[in-house]
Amino acid sequence: MSPPVDHVPSDTEPPARTTVVIIGGGIIGVCTALFLARDGVPVVLCEKGEIAAEQSSRNWGWCRKMGRDPREIPLAIEALRLWNDMNKLVEAESGFRRTGIVYLCRTEKELAKRSAWLELVGRPHQIDSRLLTRDQISVLTPGIAGNWAGALSTPSDGRAEPAHAAPAIAEAARRHGAVLLTRCAVRSIETEGGRISGVVTENGPIACQRVVLAGGVWSRLFCANLGLRLPQLKVTSAVMRIDPVVGGPETSIGGPGFGLRKRLDGGYTVGNWSRNIADIVPDSVRFARDFLPMWWQHRKAAKLRFGSAWLRETATPSHWRPDRETPFERVRILDPMPSKRILDQAKQRLVEAFPVMHEMRVTETWGGAVDVTPDGIPVISAVDSIPGFFIATGFTGHGFGISPAAGKLMAQLVTGQTPVVDPAPFRYSRFNERPRSRPSPLA
Repeated sequence: MSPPVDHVPSDTEPPARTTVVIIGGGIIGVCTALFLARDGVPVVLCEKGEIAAEQSSRNWGWCRKMGRDPREIPLAIEALRLWNDMNKLVEAESGFRRTGIVYLCRTEKELAKRSAWLELVGRPHQIDSRLLTRDQISVLTPGIAGNWAGALSTPSDGRAEPAHAAPAIAEAARRHGAVLLTRCAVRSIETEGGRISGVVTENGPIACQRVVLAGGVWSRLFCANLGLRLPQLKVTSAVMRIDPVVGGPETSIGGPGFGLRKRLDGGYTVGNWSRNIADIVPDSVRFARDFLPMWWQHRKAAKLRFGSAWLRETATPSHWRPDRETPFERVRILDPMPSKRILDQAKQRLVEAFPVMHEMRVTETWGGAVDVTPDGIPVISAVDSIPGFFIATGFTGHGFGISPAAGKLMAQLVTGQTPVVDPAPFRYSRFNERPRSRPSPLA
């Protein structure tokens, strides 16, 4: 079951012409639309289902700099600056609050890794992260139980409400002139002289000069139809919503086997910090060499599963004609089943750390499909082989938190403005370069 998301009504008719078409109405797509529209650029956003109905509303809602891959830090810093003013920017409640985030460390080895990140990444970027002793943890997170080697804390990090934020940003983009089309899948692109000249949607063509693909886990499939190699896989997360608990933690916390965020309604969003499911599918074989370093580094956090996903994706076409129904129309909203076992473990670990949570009442559970790249950082880039085509995908579970800056950067690349951060780490071409780009051991 998916979490309830604020509904964003669709505009009625696709225009015949615009400047930019954005494919995908998740948090990255709507942020890109907002910054383009604010600059007066005509933009049409096409979403095959509903705004933010997939991972953009199913994530934990963390907005953090702490623990980021060093290559993402400038983007994360800019994102937190934008989140701080988000309610004013969109004239609505995004749920953002600077409540801090804490990483609990059970062992000295875990604490040493957090300490290394602080020394090599946090302090050089003047991030306000600090190490906590056991006594300091108790002050910051009252009611904590058990033996802890220490923790890493960043008071300036925050949280927002995924079910409200992306819809609010989408509506703000519309107020600035963007056209929002839901249940309107883009089937293909069109080119003239090798350059983007338009898109073909299920509801007809739209002429345009530039296209931004922000399709989340669907981006790889869209690129395959264009003959582009995009090494991207998906993992399935499991999340639950629990009712308010008197005396529960105020700050967001990640610990062995659990992670939680307090919501504006007083309840909590809870997941499993240490476990996700990676279904073995044909792409797993196709991109095996690309993902081997990622798999090895996170082998304890991803449970490999072979089953129906292999058959389902084997039967999914990777090429289609623009006048035929596409996979995007057959699955309007991807709604994976959450793992009860993974959620049960999260509940157990949470209660062990915070005994007050033993009275928690779970009201909803859901699964989410996370778009993952081999090096753990996104693609935010032009595609040189198709002038006018851009990709923003592969956020590897970080997309919600860095979305404002990612959308701003993408808008700047599309319009040729000076980018807010160096876009080189996020270039699409890195997947064809040697040596291969790898995940950071510090993230």
